[in-house]
Amino acid sequence: MRDAALRSQKDRLMTPFARRAFVRVHPNLISVVAMAVGLAAAWAVTQELYWLGLGLWWGNRILDGLDGLVARLHHKQSDFGGYLDLLLDFVVYLAVPVAFVLAQPTGVHLWALVALVGSYVLNTISWTVLAAILEKRQLQSSARATTIEMPVGIVEGAETIVLYTVFFLIPWAVGILFWLMAALVMATVVQRVIWAYRHLP
Repeated sequence: MRDAALRSQKDRLMTPFARRAFVRVHPNLISVVAMAVGLAAAWAVTQELYWLGLGLWWGNRILDGLDGLVARLHHKQSDFGGYLDLLLDFVVYLAVPVAFVLAQPTGVHLWALVALVGSYVLNTISWTVLAAILEKRQLQSSARATTIEMPVGIVEGAETIVLYTVFFLIPWAVGILFWLMAALVMATVVQRVIWAYRHLP
């Protein structure tokens, strides 16, 4: 829920580095490398190397925070870049929980994973369809930070980083943690439905 405020702080801290070190690096390449690091984190989980996985997860998040900033600083923004960034983020968001279940393949963990992935599907529909309607009616915010409008929700990028970090720290509890995150994501879906009911013509 605090993505906007945290993003401005992140950009302020990373701008000097992004301005100097990535002059000749295309932001789409950063997005692809970020995905590769995220998939490496998932692989580490399957090997039960949780601390290595945690480091790689944070590497993925740092790189993901750089691609858009580099694009803005070096005038390399594009709709395709924004699309690719979101798509590759979700590849990692799905791969990491699946890896935890592969590492600990119990029935409890499998059903918790089903609940989590199901909540992701509904959440994605809840904001992408709403974003399309807002674009159609030209109601999108001028201050949006992503390629398409992403209405505020309980679980956003910052909350996802925190919850996934907890997965790595206490992997024996992922069954409970998956259900907790699924519940929070579903609460976000309900929040957006209520917002849509109140604000759409």
